[in-house]
Amino acid sequence: MKSHFQILIIGGGNAGISVAAQLLLKKPGLEIGIIEPSEKHYYQPAWTLVGGGVFDINKSVRNETDFIPTQATWIKEGADTFDPENNKVTTISGQDITYDYMVVCCGIQLNWGAIKGLPETLGKNGVCSNYSFDIAPYTYQCIKNFKGGKAVFTQPASLIKCGAAPQKIMYLAADNFRNRSVLSQSDVSFYTGKPGLLRVPEINKALLEISKKYGINLIFQSNLIEVNGETKEATFEITKGETKEQTTVQFDMLHVAPQMSAPDFIKNSALATEGDAQGWVDVNGENLQHNKYNNVFSLGDVANTGDTKTGAAVHKQAPILVSNLMAVMDDKPLTGSYDGYTACPITTGYGKLMLAEFDHTNKLTPTFPLDPTKERSSMWYLIRYGLPWLYWNKILKGTS
Repeated sequence: MKSHFQILIIGGGNAGISVAAQLLLKKPGLEIGIIEPSEKHYYQPAWTLVGGGVFDINKSVRNETDFIPTQATWIKEGADTFDPENNKVTTISGQDITYDYMVVCCGIQLNWGAIKGLPETLGKNGVCSNYSFDIAPYTYQCIKNFKGGKAVFTQPASLIKCGAAPQKIMYLAADNFRNRSVLSQSDVSFYTGKPGLLRVPEINKALLEISKKYGINLIFQSNLIEVNGETKEATFEITKGETKEQTTVQFDMLHVAPQMSAPDFIKNSALATEGDAQGWVDVNGENLQHNKYNNVFSLGDVANTGDTKTGAAVHKQAPILVSNLMAVMDDKPLTGSYDGYTACPITTGYGKLMLAEFDHTNKLTPTFPLDPTKERSSMWYLIRYGLPWLYWNKILKGTS
């Protein structure tokens, strides 16, 4: 196997495959290596719909080999250590691979163990999460079998991928409960480490109204710290001003969004942002170039680009990164600039969706000439049918 590449891509998810495909479309013949250990490729945005019972989990996964560009070399293992001073990556098996340029897009790490008792009870005792391919179907089992009682949904204070996902499944659950006439016998609560529901004021206001309509209790600045599945108890740490206090609540159903960070092999490397506990790759948020190593770029969930960890952000970042990387290769100035665009397609009920698109200044940047604060069935069908097709057939091929 080759041990040197013009461009070495760390990660074969949405970002890695899209960048590789776009690079090769612009400049066929580039020697590109992709380090990716997984044999499967997942369309993770569908997992909320899986948890809501309207999407087959098996349709969210395909073989990785079907999407690696034929002109690229797939290195089927994980990265272990980085030596950016010498343009070298060492894999888990000990293989040294060198590069001229590197793109880091290895996704995000789910830290299930950061919540005491969670790993032991996840997938049973009414404890579920749409952030896992294996567990997402159990979310719907919990929802459809819910007969009333306490349904608790959580979101950590730290940055996570698809930041609206924890409340998207909550709205679907509440709508399901209402359709089955059990909502009136239900106590639905959302414990979020954030000070609001979404950082865009207009969308936050609309979501507060939707939560009110369902009778959802909102507890802000609260983090799940422990779960006891046997006794069905969840313990939260709630911040009130300068003080923190703990409270333990009973649940019949508990949907958990785990704490997340950059993968450990990134967090412990010279690529990570100094002093950042989550270890995101230290990049310029506009041109996506590493702040120390000029031949290194990063995008997607692992990059230090703020609260923009969505597929929509990757779709916007990929062509900007490709343009700037090729400019560096040609000794030209970097002209591509990322404005922090991201999108949150928020399912607010079955057949209803609010498409929130915004930039780093919290300014709404809608693609469609429609009021983004309104729930629409057209947006539901776009997310349910249009985007999965676009992902598999266009985005991963670099043509969208």
